[in-house]
Amino acid sequence: MTRRLAFISIVLLALAACRPAQPAAVAAVPTVGVAPNLWPIENAERVAREFIQNWIDGSYEFMFDGISFGSQEAYPFENFQAVYSNAATVMGQTGLEIVANGIYRESESVAVFNYNVAFTTESFGTITDNNRNMRLVVDSRAQDWRVAWTPADLFPELAAGGRLRMTSSPPIRANIYDADGSIMADQEGRIAMINIVRQNAPDWENCLNTLSSALSLSLDTVRARLESRPASELVQVGLIDQSAYDAVAAQLDGFCDAQLQGRRVRRYTNGTLMPNLLGYVGYPGESEIPTLEAAGFNQDSLIGRTGIELEWDETLRGVPAASLEIASPTGQVLRVLASHQAQPGRSLWLTVDADLQADVARIVADAYTQAKDTWAPGSPGASVVVMNVNTGAVLAMVSYPTFDNNAYNAFPAMGRQAALALQQTYAADSRNPQINRPALGIFTLGSVMKLVTAAAAADSGVYALDERYTCVGTWNRDIPRVDWLAGGHGTLTLPNALTQSCNPYFYEAGYDLFMADPYILPDYAARLGFGQPTGIPDIPEEAGFMPNPDWFRTSFGFDMPSSEEVNMAIGQGYVQVTPLQVARWTSAIANGGTLYTPHLVQSSGLLGSDPVPAYQPEATPTGLRPEVIDMLQSGMCAVTSTPQGTAEFVFRNSPVQALGVCGKTGTAQTGGPGTPSHAWFTSYAPRENPEIAVVVLVETAGQGSEIAAPIARQVFEAYFDMAP
Repeated sequence: MTRRLAFISIVLLALAACRPAQPAAVAAVPTVGVAPNLWPIENAERVAREFIQNWIDGSYEFMFDGISFGSQEAYPFENFQAVYSNAATVMGQTGLEIVANGIYRESESVAVFNYNVAFTTESFGTITDNNRNMRLVVDSRAQDWRVAWTPADLFPELAAGGRLRMTSSPPIRANIYDADGSIMADQEGRIAMINIVRQNAPDWENCLNTLSSALSLSLDTVRARLESRPASELVQVGLIDQSAYDAVAAQLDGFCDAQLQGRRVRRYTNGTLMPNLLGYVGYPGESEIPTLEAAGFNQDSLIGRTGIELEWDETLRGVPAASLEIASPTGQVLRVLASHQAQPGRSLWLTVDADLQADVARIVADAYTQAKDTWAPGSPGASVVVMNVNTGAVLAMVSYPTFDNNAYNAFPAMGRQAALALQQTYAADSRNPQINRPALGIFTLGSVMKLVTAAAAADSGVYALDERYTCVGTWNRDIPRVDWLAGGHGTLTLPNALTQSCNPYFYEAGYDLFMADPYILPDYAARLGFGQPTGIPDIPEEAGFMPNPDWFRTSFGFDMPSSEEVNMAIGQGYVQVTPLQVARWTSAIANGGTLYTPHLVQSSGLLGSDPVPAYQPEATPTGLRPEVIDMLQSGMCAVTSTPQGTAEFVFRNSPVQALGVCGKTGTAQTGGPGTPSHAWFTSYAPRENPEIAVVVLVETAGQGSEIAAPIARQVFEAYFDMAP
């Protein structure tokens, strides 16, 4: 462009040299009223096209170069650029298309360029603005055509001080229901926006003090918020919850003449029942605000922060009604560029049965109460997972101890002070009640791992299905190791070894698997879902860990010894699992060998319409031979039903034995001799046509048969409504 200007200047100088001399007074004053043939309209079109191309490219500096010097003086570059960049931000502009329609000369030194614009936006799609006119003039200083620019070249209404704004009205956040349709979360909490017209306040200073106290904001903040706006303007000061409003309602009315605009906020009908699953809502972080604003929300919007509220946030919150408009300085709408109606959020129906969840939570809490003088003081928490073995649907997931997610609402129904006190209590609790233990806790597995070792040994062919081994109570291929039963269990087959949980049998199995191929056991563990996420889509989870020779060599610089696989065979050493992974594997044993992806959300939909399934069950075959599955089932079912079974005494008089419970106890060492073991029990029922798997883990509590199995028995009795 600079070269073109230089060329035109040379031509003009040459032409001037050939003209007759003019009177001095005329020659000394530049004028736009020169002969039309010196300022061809084609040059005006060129300038206009360059201007719009630079607009498309976002090259604001080049655009600025193309406007007249008079426009540049009236609108410095920073102001010029802000008009376009601010508009792009407000509109959520992602693209721009411009089509030229034509140009005509209005006078010798004025041309009008007509064109159409299509703005591509995040919230409104394509916004078309056709038949726009750009005025160009011959600029005496530039000696060429230039755009006679004002903010009206973006939108005409901006010339008189209008401003582009996005208004939105979010829909009510949708509800969350349990599997039977009971409300778990709704929008029936109440808050209000305080609106003040400063000039109407009867007692300004007392008004400020009251607002400061009610909103928990500094006096300076409240004053700045109100006094930065004209005294006659209605200002939104802040949101207040019901309890805080009740305490200051009279003062707000008397001192401020306040106007209140009611709003609904999140409420959890039973905040302690499943807070680790539901999560809670809150304000967005700074980094989230641009994305939210592009979707029609603002920084005061309450969005999902944890749990299902977070993972399903977009479904629950819907799409706000929005309008992109140009308003006058007084707020009058001058023009609506685009708008759309709200799309309501879709409610969720969980797979969790709230009644069963409550039963399980009560059973666990009662166990801790009854053991207050024995194991409970040393146990920081417990996990229980109840899963449909044929779909992966989670019917209950209890993490103990629990917390109240209502305390984390931005406007808690219990009141802000009570909520803050609870938050401080939870933060100081060394048991970490906010951790969802079933999915985020990782633990040594103990003897429950023997189910994996047995499957690997039998399916790989290293062991026969009825492989015999004589357990004498000790095993010392590497270091002296002993069984939990003094003197051992005698000669056992593979399913017998599971039933009686014979340690030496599985020490030998781990050793034999290592000697055959050190990758067999870790590869089977991975194949059966360990050392990797289960894929549950609704809440975060840990992957756990299963060691293998590659990891060991990388970590320690030498090959993994057989002793590490011996440890692994009984769920000790570096083995780390989540209770959710164990529930998934137990379900696969029960259903014949298929790993289903666990899930907590059953369906979603608008109220009044048929819900749509959230997921189709995702099935991953384990590939285990049917006879191997039969062997595992045989060993587990005898655990609760034969005199040799490690949990037979727990289920001996339970009515659920009429259905048949199949299980495996586990006692996982967690530290030195003075540290109690984790107590595990994994199980399924009924024996024929299994329905549910139940996994119980009680941390650092002792024996799985004594601590975890009784809890599982009560869960089965509650589920099948067969309480003794």
